[in-house]
Amino acid sequence: MNQIEILVKQTKDAYEWTNKVISSIPQDKWDNIPKIIESNVSWQVGHLIMSFYYHSIMVIKGHQMDILQKIPMKEYDVYFTDASPNKALGKTDPVDLQNNLMFVQARSMEIIASLSEKDLRSELEGTLVPHPIATNKFEALDWNIKHTMWHCGQLGILKRIVHERYNFGLKAGK
Repeated sequence: MNQIEILVKQTKDAYEWTNKVISSIPQDKWDNIPKIIESNVSWQVGHLIMSFYYHSIMVIKGHQMDILQKIPMKEYDVYFTDASPNKALGKTDPVDLQNNLMFVQARSMEIIASLSEKDLRSELEGTLVPHPIATNKFEALDWNIKHTMWHCGQLGILKRIVHERYNFGLKAGK
């Protein structure tokens, strides 16, 4: 397996785990903000849309007009980048957020799969906000995977608090 294949597989796995947890949380609980975590599912999903766009699309290939025309990224930036989850309460629909998340994930996967090994060593595309972790495209994509799983864990905690423990399908040994 080359580096591109590994990044594709790990990104796909991180997205799939995140999607499993998100889709297991009833949408009527998405805006619940437990005091203990001070976040909610809507904010987490919106934040992931923004982060996938930034870490695996914009700094890799530049702005993508199809995404910018479909998703209100400027509005999402206000609610889901640095703002507290309280600011976004009632501003988005869970169905729209989940659809937009899937769309950004699909485009992210297409872009990653289109890269060459040489592309991974190249500098990031220029942005107004410097990347907080990465200096090249490999590092940005590697961070996207780690950041996704970080938020997948937060979503798992939220699920347990607002609904029920996630069932991983594990069975006790005999």
